[in-house]
Amino acid sequence: MTPDSAMILAAGLGTRMRPLTENEAKPLLRLAGRSLLDHARDRLLSAGITRHVVNAHWQAERIAAALAARPEPATLLVEETLLETGGGVKAALPHLGPRPFFVLNGDAFWLDGPHPTLHRLAAAFDEARMDALLLMVRAAQVGGEAGRGDFLLDPLGAARRPPERLVAPYLFGGVQILSPRLFEAAPEGPFSLNLLYDRAIEAGRLFGLVHDGAWFHLSTPKDLADAEAALRSGLARPVF
Repeated sequence: MTPDSAMILAAGLGTRMRPLTENEAKPLLRLAGRSLLDHARDRLLSAGITRHVVNAHWQAERIAAALAARPEPATLLVEETLLETGGGVKAALPHLGPRPFFVLNGDAFWLDGPHPTLHRLAAAFDEARMDALLLMVRAAQVGGEAGRGDFLLDPLGAARRPPERLVAPYLFGGVQILSPRLFEAAPEGPFSLNLLYDRAIEAGRLFGLVHDGAWFHLSTPKDLADAEAALRSGLARPVF
């Protein structure tokens, strides 16, 4: 069942990206001549996904203006109180429809490999076995602060958390397909999607697909500058 809708998470405060985000929402920062939000919408539209939901909190009026500047419609959900990732997606469920849907972090930026990444995710998603399919990035290929990684994957792509003090080989790449079923019995108010990931892991229904192109960790101003330099130099594709 191919997703026909998507949510872009654009409500974060972007504190690590300061001072660039002191007066700007992080998804409106520009890379390669376009805002990160526009890049995300471009990718969705190129994959045939035309129903977009975007949440906002910090600089919400600027997010609204950016959406209004494009001809393609989008639903804006302004969070007076931050709902975090899980609460934000749950609040958007009535606008996303009954089918599985894409969720993109507002700062997710990648280059496709041999096949478009969103098409790969849609082709790999199996609703009979999965409540969530996350794009995974090899930690060894990520510049900047990759930390200790996020997940382990078995040979069939089932995801689990690494044991304490173990470095995990994969990072979550900020792009995913979620089933509405994942939100059954989800709490009210603010909560992280990590809570639902852990429930899905226990049920054997959280999976990952390893990215086969370039991916950029965009947490700090230096990360953004490094990504711009890599794209201008043309080195990003052969490196990955």
